[in-house]
Amino acid sequence: MKRTLTFIVLSKEEENSKELSRALGSFGGASLLMLSDNAEQVFTEALRLRPSAVIIALPASSEPMLKLVHRISVECPTTAVICASREASPDLILHSLRAGARDFLRLPAREDEFETVFARVAEFATDNVSTEPKKRGKALAVFSSKGGCGCSFIATNLAVARNAPTVLLDLNLQSGELDMFLGLRPKFSFADVVENRERLDDSLLTNYLTPHSKNLSLLAAPLETETAEDIEPRHVFEVIELLRERFEHVVIDTPHSFDPVTIAALDHADEILVVLTLEINAIRSTRRALEVFDRLGYPRSKIRLVVNRWSKHIELNQQQVERFLGERVVGFIQSDYKAAVNSINLGQPLVESAPSAKVSMDIKRIADSLFGGGGTSPLPAPASPRKPALNSIFRRRTETADDFGLRVALDKATLDEA
Repeated sequence: MKRTLTFIVLSKEEENSKELSRALGSFGGASLLMLSDNAEQVFTEALRLRPSAVIIALPASSEPMLKLVHRISVECPTTAVICASREASPDLILHSLRAGARDFLRLPAREDEFETVFARVAEFATDNVSTEPKKRGKALAVFSSKGGCGCSFIATNLAVARNAPTVLLDLNLQSGELDMFLGLRPKFSFADVVENRERLDDSLLTNYLTPHSKNLSLLAAPLETETAEDIEPRHVFEVIELLRERFEHVVIDTPHSFDPVTIAALDHADEILVVLTLEINAIRSTRRALEVFDRLGYPRSKIRLVVNRWSKHIELNQQQVERFLGERVVGFIQSDYKAAVNSINLGQPLVESAPSAKVSMDIKRIADSLFGGGGTSPLPAPASPRKPALNSIFRRRTETADDFGLRVALDKATLDEA
């Protein structure tokens, strides 16, 4: 039985829409699922329907549409993307093919040319009947809404801990320092990838990465501050997708603010590792970040909380903090200020230079929980030998309304346990 080929057509010009509809209607084995002038709607429906092909009519300003070509080709690898245009210049054809298009259709469409494209779509669909979807690496964003919690330190050591092809992406565009954490001197950066994205291939991308070891490479923050100003959220999406095609793990060190670039990274990450310390301002900041995540529509299953610089002398209880935040903690990293600072100053990640140190062992357990087969069950907190004495902590501060609410919440948790 001959297979029916399904199509989605994107065209912002009515003349092109009618012409493509007529051309598809002339083939008995073609079914037009949707005709739209809305790029985002086409992308959403392509993800949902997985048609045999998406035909995209390129307007005079074709760059935004070529980005869509790339997105669909990455997210829907079993769907052929066909570009169509009345301007069939060699440069436009080349750019569309580099973006991920399988073929190019000149408009107005001649019957024999359309028949050739239709046959190629049929062949591509047949080849992909039993083909599994293209694998994409896992993207983990490491985030803290408050500076000084050790975000970059944890991101670096998590990436080093993976015994698999991993890339570390420094999204602190104005002040990235991951090269220092790894003891590297990058020649190229994120800005170079964005500037040359139109002609990017495997070889060029490899040149822009700075290798640290056999399994780990760094895509550094811009080397010159002014070049960071040209980076837009869409560039973040494109680069993350490129890296996911080539690496099993993408670890992203994000800024501490909810700016558009950070949100773009958080949107496209599979999981967000939120780092906090057990201090009032860090806990309050984390709760506000979780509220922002809720407003952004992120499911709580996407969020993982990790406590950094844990010490038995900290007078806060895990269960009380979890009740206040409304989220469980998946791991604890013990405090070892001297070892952490030495590793940063020497440019030697702690999990490499001191693999048996307590901090290194904690980070490896968290890495196994996130990337390995360890699942998502929270790791147990280190045992604390003494009872929390919460009131003394909170009374050392001048209370704001939020401080009072936090103290009441934690005091209530203490009473609940009594």
